Amino acid sequence: MTQKSTIHDVKQKFHKACGPFLKDYVTIQSIATSSIVTLYFTDLGRQVSWTTVFLAEYTGPLLIYFLFYLRIPYIYDMKESSRRLRHPVVHLACFCHCLHYIRYLLETLFVHKVSAGHTPLKNLIKSCAFYWGFTSWIAYYINHPQYTPPSFGNRQVIVSAINFLICEAGNHFINVVLAHPNHTGNNACFPTPNYNPFTWMFFLVSCPNYTYEIGSWISFTVMTQTLPVGIFTLLVSIQMSLWAQKKHKIYLKKFNSYMRRKSAMIPFIL
Repeated sequence: MTQKSTIHDVKQKFHKACGPFLKDYVTIQSIATSSIVTLYFTDLGRQVSWTTVFLAEYTGPLLIYFLFYLRIPYIYDMKESSRRLRHPVVHLACFCHCLHYIRYLLETLFVHKVSAGHTPLKNLIKSCAFYWGFTSWIAYYINHPQYTPPSFGNRQVIVSAINFLICEAGNHFINVVLAHPNHTGNNACFPTPNYNPFTWMFFLVSCPNYTYEIGSWISFTVMTQTLPVGIFTLLVSIQMSLWAQKKHKIYLKKFNSYMRRKSAMIPFIL
């Protein structure tokens, strides 16, 4: 290679690109400190696109939950299933759960600007194991013939369901704003609220999409009153709080006007 060769030219010598740590347009001359330049490549194994990861994560829970909802004979006792009528919350839970992951799938395909990069196959396996495994545990209990409905009856179910739908709508509108930061297409600005009331959460937190996401799962937990959903909600909340705080720190450094914002994910608390 010559000094005027680009990183892209170097990558062409390999069968597959090995991670975008250096931009393709950077010249070797600009990074050379001597006449000898050593480039290090790490073999991360087989790679899959981020779109594939998200579609696999969200398609699995959608199908798995529906299989438990149908009460196929290999999961539950057929005699017991036929004797016991389902409480209305079981049907409502199926609707809410399916709505949640259908929204995820549609947003992945039509809203989110998914990175064109790739990730190791092991990350896909870990993500699918987490989402698919918890969905199986959650669906098994909610659709079980001996499932016990919430303690406070229809009032608890209806209030939780309404709050769930509000959070789902809010999450969607926030994601739309994040995908289209402003009218000029410039991504170097912090998303701002618009006429949509759901976007006003930006006045209080820097990551309202996580706020609405956790709100959805808390509502689903109260609506179904099952331990597996509560554990899943707790773990998801911990992970999203870490992501939110990380993004919050980046926003504080990047945007001067952002200093007025007080919280990362939960207004006035976190």
